[in-house]
Amino acid sequence: MNKKLLKGWSIVLASAFFVACDSDDTSDVGSSASSVDEQVEETGGEDHSDHDEDPGQNSPEDVDIEGLADHYHTGDSIELVASFDEDVDYDHWHWYTRADHDSEWQSVPDHGTEHYSGEATHDGQEIKAVLFDADHEAYVQSSSVEVVIDDHDHDHAHSHAHDEESQRIYDGFFYNDDVEDRTLSDWNGDWQSVYPYLVDGTLDEVFEHKADEEGSDMSAEEYKDYYEVGYETDVDQIVIGDDSFTFYENDEESTANYEYDGYEILTYDAGNRGVRFIFEKVDGDEAMPEYIQFSDHEIAPTSSHHFHLYWGDDREDLLDEVTNWPTYYPTELNEEDIVHEMIAH
Repeated sequence: MNKKLLKGWSIVLASAFFVACDSDDTSDVGSSASSVDEQVEETGGEDHSDHDEDPGQNSPEDVDIEGLADHYHTGDSIELVASFDEDVDYDHWHWYTRADHDSEWQSVPDHGTEHYSGEATHDGQEIKAVLFDADHEAYVQSSSVEVVIDDHDHDHAHSHAHDEESQRIYDGFFYNDDVEDRTLSDWNGDWQSVYPYLVDGTLDEVFEHKADEEGSDMSAEEYKDYYEVGYETDVDQIVIGDDSFTFYENDEESTANYEYDGYEILTYDAGNRGVRFIFEKVDGDEAMPEYIQFSDHEIAPTSSHHFHLYWGDDREDLLDEVTNWPTYYPTELNEEDIVHEMIAH
């Protein structure tokens, strides 16, 4: 009789133990579910954990960004357009920026279309565009583009020493040993003459700026007369390849191949100096000159942002030419860009 009673109590105690355990497990599950519900509620039902690292959610990089300039000045406007060739019904864009490659992406407010408008604030800034579908999932994105800022400002502390040297060379004060040979690739590209902008009055702002500079002894009108002689040319466009020039003059096109013929260091009456990098014609259209000489304020290999050009059939005579120097800027620059570039210099 006592054994039966003992066995009964054992069964009751075991049952109570398992019920308690089951109750504890259920409590944990409920707590976990509640935590998940709270997280979903806080994020609005979406998991944004991937957005900080990749705002495009690893979608294909099939979007092109158009309109990026080779470089900007601090405060310049940046106008970009995202282009996607596939025909889709989606038109919900987001734009993102970050300070540099090591920073986190930040969404740009009020940018829900393929157009981006911003300001050049610092060198190395990155921008990208993402197209979202109807479920607000990233459908396709661009690769990031980088903003390059070149202020030509020699008061910036971060590159003060380098800029002082660059300015000294730009002003024509350098050592002979600093000069190095250059290849035609330094001037590769499509270039436009600035002479038409002088004729139509676009550059009047530049001449007024020069006249207002400290130490200037010429009026804006006198500057304009001086540069009219310097810029004058009928060659409105020049395309330069690795070993060729193509001149566009009065709706006619002429092309020839050239090879490097060394450089000459010139000393001017004012005491400053310049370098002419010379190329000699080897074959091509008869209308093309025998010699073409560059002067772009640089004295060693580097990509040119603009240049003055001298051409003719006598190498030595060209070295004496210091009054007419047709000047060219990239054709991708508009008139406002060119004015900005000239004033910066």
